[in-house]
Amino acid sequence: MSQADETKEIESKEAVHGQKMIEVKLRFWTNDIAEEPGHILPKHAWCAGVVRMEANGSHGITPNNPRPFHTLMDVSSVIEQVLIDHGITLHLGRRAQKYLVDAPTRSGDAP
Repeated sequence: MSQADETKEIESKEAVHGQKMIEVKLRFWTNDIAEEPGHILPKHAWCAGVVRMEANGSHGITPNNPRPFHTLMDVSSVIEQVLIDHGITLHLGRRAQKYLVDAPTRSGDAP
């Protein structure tokens, strides 16, 4: 079944302002940076933290436990996993589509 066919099977519904977008939150750890316990250094954080999905009743999203990331290089793969964990389907916009091509077929591969 193609992506277009899957989209046609889903019934659209009205969403109020503030519930139309799907929100993923990125949170950075700030503990143990300031010398005094219980204090922070404003605008300072570790390059690690958690990615979490925000609740959204219109989309039927109930957040699971946050997923940790340990470096900034981890962030995109952790965001991807959080989206997958919550059953989110992303659609490519025009800008992203210009980078895509069909995979080349190798001899012996079925079409």
